[in-house]
Amino acid sequence: MPVDAHTTVVRTRKRVYFLYKVLKLTKNMRLQVGSSSSDKDEVRDFSEWILKVGDGLIGPSNDGEVSIVLPEEILIMQSTDPISMIVRSTYPSLETHVGNTQYFQERAILAPTHDIVESVNDHVLALIPGEEKVYLSSDEISKEEGNVGVRELYSSNVLNTIKCSGLPNHALRLKVRAIVMLLRNIDQSSGLCNGTSGHKSWVSCH
Repeated sequence: MPVDAHTTVVRTRKRVYFLYKVLKLTKNMRLQVGSSSSDKDEVRDFSEWILKVGDGLIGPSNDGEVSIVLPEEILIMQSTDPISMIVRSTYPSLETHVGNTQYFQERAILAPTHDIVESVNDHVLALIPGEEKVYLSSDEISKEEGNVGVRELYSSNVLNTIKCSGLPNHALRLKVRAIVMLLRNIDQSSGLCNGTSGHKSWVSCH
C-alpha cells in the first residue's frame, strides 16, 4: 500500500495481525560451541546479566539513565595504561600470533567512541613487528556547479580532520600482516565485500 494514508495501513495490519505468530530468540547459540562446562556457565551468567541491564532490572528504577555496579569478574583493574591492559587481556602474546587468523577471529574489543577505537588500533599496530607505512587521503569538495560556497567553507585541511565510523582517517597507517577491514564492495564474487576482514600481505609506496 505505497500511497495509502498511515491510518489505512494501521487498520489493514490490525485485520491480518492474528495470522502471524511472533517468534522470539530463546537459545544462546554461543553456549552450543565446544566449550567446557565452566566456560558455558560463565557465558550464560554474563548473557543473563546483560539482558537484565537492557531490561532495566539492574540497579534502581530510572527514567532512562542510571549508574550500575559492574561485577568484579568482568573488570580489568585500573592501571596507569588502561589501553595496554585491555589489549594485553584480550590479545595475550599478540606478537607471537601475528598472521594467525583464528586467533584474531576469536577476539574483539568493543569501544564506545571513535577516539578510543583509534587509540586501541594504534596500540595494537605498534605491537606488530615491521615497518609502518602511512597513506594520506586526497580530500576535496566536488567542483560541480553549486558547490562554490561549500568548497570555500570546507577546505582540504578541514576535510582531513574528519573522523567518523565507516570512513577511513586521513592518515591510514598499515603494516604487513596487520588486520584490515574493507569499507566498500570491491569484488563481491571474490568475497571482497564491505565488512570483510583480512591480513595485509604487502605495503608499498605510491
